[in-house]
Amino acid sequence: MTAATTPYSTRRALDESDLAACFQVRKDVFVGEQQVPEDIEYDPHDATAVHVLAVAADGSALGTGRLLHGEAAAGKTGGDRTVGSLGRLAVTREARGLGVGAALVRAIEDEARALGLAAVDLHAQTQALGFYERLGYTAYGPEFPDAGMPHRAMRRAL
Repeated sequence: MTAATTPYSTRRALDESDLAACFQVRKDVFVGEQQVPEDIEYDPHDATAVHVLAVAADGSALGTGRLLHGEAAAGKTGGDRTVGSLGRLAVTREARGLGVGAALVRAIEDEARALGLAAVDLHAQTQALGFYERLGYTAYGPEFPDAGMPHRAMRRAL
């Protein structure tokens, strides 16, 4: 797969089939590849989050991510309701290297702006810090474990 032969687009997940595609990508990447226990991969926030989906021209799902906002995000952003929380960013193995992850982050930022949020926080796996730094995020605070992997908090003002 190359970027030239694999056009894709990102969009807000709009219906049950979009949500099912988002959850399948997360299952493949987090549960399948990274061995995250399935019972902690899905949570009550999925019901109120804004989910985004990257799809290839043929309609197949290439990646996903979600944005928590309001009360759902407050626990991850230090209680600041003007900050959204980006999470569950996952790109299928076949689509890595095509820019899908960056496109999903930008799509989530667009959704955050539409909600009137001033910034986006995220908890990055430490091996992904460089990816988010290239997109304008700044790490803060100490490293911490999440799902058995080291993470750091990061933020980008919108």
